[in-house]
Amino acid sequence: MSEANRGEREAVPSQDAGASEQVLDTPLTRLTGVRHPVVQTGMGWVAGPRLVTAVANAGGLGILASATMTLDQLADAIHDVKDRTEAPFGVNLRADAGDAGDRIDLLIKEGVKVASFALAPKKELIAKLKDAGLVVIPSVGARRHAEKVAGWGADAVLVQGGEGGGHTGPVATTLLLPQVVDAVDIPVIAAGGFFDGRGLAAALAYGAAGVAMGTRFLLTSDSSVPDAVKRVYLETGETVVTRQVDGMPHRVLRSELVDTLEGSGRVGGLVRALRNGARFKKLSGMSWREMIADGKAMKHGKDLSWSQVLMAANTPMLLKAAMVDGRPDLGVMASGQVVGVIDDLPGCGELIEGIVKQAAEAIAAQSSYLTRVRT
Repeated sequence: MSEANRGEREAVPSQDAGASEQVLDTPLTRLTGVRHPVVQTGMGWVAGPRLVTAVANAGGLGILASATMTLDQLADAIHDVKDRTEAPFGVNLRADAGDAGDRIDLLIKEGVKVASFALAPKKELIAKLKDAGLVVIPSVGARRHAEKVAGWGADAVLVQGGEGGGHTGPVATTLLLPQVVDAVDIPVIAAGGFFDGRGLAAALAYGAAGVAMGTRFLLTSDSSVPDAVKRVYLETGETVVTRQVDGMPHRVLRSELVDTLEGSGRVGGLVRALRNGARFKKLSGMSWREMIADGKAMKHGKDLSWSQVLMAANTPMLLKAAMVDGRPDLGVMASGQVVGVIDDLPGCGELIEGIVKQAAEAIAAQSSYLTRVRT
C-alpha cells in the first residue's frame, strides 16, 4: 500500500452531537475523500449530472460519462454537478478520443477530483493529471493491464469481471479480482456482479478497497433513464453477450432487437453501422475528419479491424434510443447479470446507506467464526 493511502481521514461531520454514522474506512475513501467505498460507473447516456449528484450527496463516488458529450456539454455537466454538491465526483474519459487533451485540461481547470478511463491512458496523461492533483483510476479487465497502469503511476484501478454490463471479458470477478489485488500495490475497486452489502463485504475480504456498480445505479429513482425502460430491466432479468452491437463482446439485456441483430449478416451490420455513424456525427457536431481520426485512435488502442471500428458507430445511437428516447424496441440496453436479482428502484441515498449497513453487519457476523483454541 502506498503512503498516500495510509493517511488519516478527516472525521465525518454529524448532524448533531449525539448522531453517528456507519463508515467503512478504506484506501478508496481516503484517496478520493468520499464517505463510502461505493462507486457509480460512468455509463453513457445514463451517468449525467442528476445521477452523479445523487450519488455524491449520498457519500459515494459518482462519475460523469463524457464519451457521449461534446466538450461544451461536458463543461456544462461539470458545472451542473458543482452547483448541486460540494462532494467529490469524477469524470470518465476516452483516452483515445481526439480531444482527450482538451477534456483533461477542462477537468484540471474545474478542479474535478477523479479522472477515470475505460482504456489505459498514456503515461504522460497520467502524470499530467496527477501533477494537477487529480486521482487517476483506469478500468481494466486483465491482470497485465492493471500491472501496466500501476507502473505508469495510476492511483487506483477498477477491475471488472465478466458479470459486468457493457463491454466485458470472459473471466469472472471472483477469479480476476484476487489476481489483480495480488499483482498491484494500489487500491483496487471491484466491479461486475455487485448490488448489495454482502457483495461489498466479499470484495473487501478479497482485498479490494471498494466496489463499483452500474446496473444497480441505473435502476434507482435518481437515474434519468425513462421509467418504461427501467420496467423492461426489472421484468426481463436476462442478459446476453453479443458482438453484433459494435464488434466487441457487449453484455446487454436480451430483447427482440438483440435477437434480430444476432441473426443479421455481416453486410447488414455494416450498413446499419454507417447509418448510425451518420446520425452520431450530426448529434455530436463532429466532422467526418474528426470521426475518422477517432476511429484510427480506437483501432490502434483496441487492436480492432476497420469493420469493427465501423460497427462501433452503432453503440452511441443504439444506447441512446433506449436510455434517452425511451424506445427499448429500437435500442440496446447494456446490463450486468445482477439485473436478475434487482426488483426495486430506491433512491441513491437509501441504496448506499443500506449497502454500507449490510456490509458492516456481514463483516461483524463473520468475525464470530473466529475462535481461539489451545494447541
